[in-house]
Amino acid sequence: MNKENPAVVLLSGGIDSTTTLAIALAEGYETYALSLDYGQRHQIETQAARRVADSLGAREHRVAKIDLRVFGGSALTDDVAVPKQRSGKEIAHGIPITYVPARNTIFLAYALAWAEVIGANDIFLGVNAIDYSGYPDCRPEFIEAFENLANLGTKAGVEGRRFQIHMPLIKSSKAEIIRKAVELGVNLSLTHSCYDPTSEGLACGECDSCLLRLKGFREAGIQDPIRYAKNETPGILCHSERSRGISE
Repeated sequence: MNKENPAVVLLSGGIDSTTTLAIALAEGYETYALSLDYGQRHQIETQAARRVADSLGAREHRVAKIDLRVFGGSALTDDVAVPKQRSGKEIAHGIPITYVPARNTIFLAYALAWAEVIGANDIFLGVNAIDYSGYPDCRPEFIEAFENLANLGTKAGVEGRRFQIHMPLIKSSKAEIIRKAVELGVNLSLTHSCYDPTSEGLACGECDSCLLRLKGFREAGIQDPIRYAKNETPGILCHSERSRGISE
């Protein structure tokens, strides 16, 4: 690991951000993992992020606590039901109620602040624009715009340091991301994707994130190692996906 090459990696504990952390490590960066506890209903994800950061060997892992419930406006931060059992076509159409207003803008701002403090020029973000839920702040044009902002609005940028936001998975499907994770030796049983887990921490198997995850594992030809509420055995597809055949 190159101690002269630090990078901040936004880490939610899901497959995409976990694989992104593994990629940054494989590329020789000294990684500083940053997770956000923003009042989300699936706060178990910060526990997953801790497990992942420890497992992969991040130099440091911090959890910044903010509370986006003060604004609400999302099924993840407000008293709004998480959509369940949607078809692939429904997931791909429009912006769902699980979109959290300005979330990635806020997350990147926190990552930028830490990067400036530790002298890092690089920020890694696990967004992808293929198998995702249509969030506008996962698009490459948004990330590129934020990178320009970072270089205009910081002391480091004004003094000549150039920030770069890396999106190594932006053109990857969920299946490709899963295969990459396996190639890099990631323990995917440590990850968490579900928007509406049970009180015991089991994935619901029916929200958009679970369905995209299950679809990715199926297309990758790999068994999902986590447990789902509808069938408490690793990698078993929930009834709704078996019966409807989620597709792109």
